[in-house]
Amino acid sequence: MSLFLHGLGHFHPENEITNAFLEDLDIGTTDEWILERVGIRSRRTTLPLDYIRQTRNRDPREAAEATLYTHAEAGRRAAELAIERAGIARSDIGLVLAGSSMMDTATPADACNVAGALELEVPALDVNSACTSFFANLYVLSLMQPEKLPEYVLVVCPEAVTRAVDYGDRSSAVLWGDGAVAAVVSTRVPGRAEFLDNAFESSPAGADKVVVPRTGHFRQDGRAVQTFAIKKTTRMVERLREAFAEEGRRMHFVGHQANLRMLESVCRFADVPAESHHSNVEWFGNTAAAGAPSVISQLWDAWEPRDDVALAGVGAGLSWSSCLLRFGPSAGAGAC
Repeated sequence: MSLFLHGLGHFHPENEITNAFLEDLDIGTTDEWILERVGIRSRRTTLPLDYIRQTRNRDPREAAEATLYTHAEAGRRAAELAIERAGIARSDIGLVLAGSSMMDTATPADACNVAGALELEVPALDVNSACTSFFANLYVLSLMQPEKLPEYVLVVCPEAVTRAVDYGDRSSAVLWGDGAVAAVVSTRVPGRAEFLDNAFESSPAGADKVVVPRTGHFRQDGRAVQTFAIKKTTRMVERLREAFAEEGRRMHFVGHQANLRMLESVCRFADVPAESHHSNVEWFGNTAAAGAPSVISQLWDAWEPRDDVALAGVGAGLSWSSCLLRFGPSAGAGAC
């Protein structure tokens, strides 16, 4: 089944958590320490900066009340850009899917909240898979019967993981940023690009390696997760290159924006040249499921008809997923 991309949109809140801000929290970290380990200079947050200074976000339940942007609002902003770029009317959307690392509400689904913010009266449901949620939604769509789907589907991934960060813990405080991404896709109408070879896998034996409790702080086994992410991402990039590399087409790489040092390791092991690797983690932090697709969205006007993008995601579950995004006249030649 074909799955076409018509438009991508992203949103990052304006409040900026710089390395200098984290130094001022006096949690045993410095700009040099952060850059050496994760390569992140700045992040965005939906929380007021004064709130973080005063509380260190000791109670994540209070963060939900303090937030400046709900998932519905962040998702709406990303979706409006995606719809505008797709060149369709909002009313053309017939289904809304959403996924994230931590929903705003246990019920209703985030997809319902986003659809409501967009004033859409259409089916809306969540497919949640933490940092691989964007990929998981595409994978689920690829398993559906095309004739039963509407012409245009909106996939939204709003992420506000900073609400679950303990800002007294330098290991997690340096990583996370907030953002949202949205995509207008279709199984029936050809678009500017096509998703090829959509794969998704999980190893539930590692489910305890990355956890965000319902009312607690994010925690992970950092060393184990980074090793897992580098190994899986390297293999996914190599597999996509072997399957889809063509003379005359440029192969790019966009991975899960966990941290810059992890991505640099993947590029080294998978032999990805610097000019073919694209990221935004240095300036926006790990925005979970919104990370990789937001990189493509920020470069939306730069992609050319001969560009292929190897997309790879890893996350809690543990889970990993990949696909190839093919731009241009060749889109439509493969199957999802």
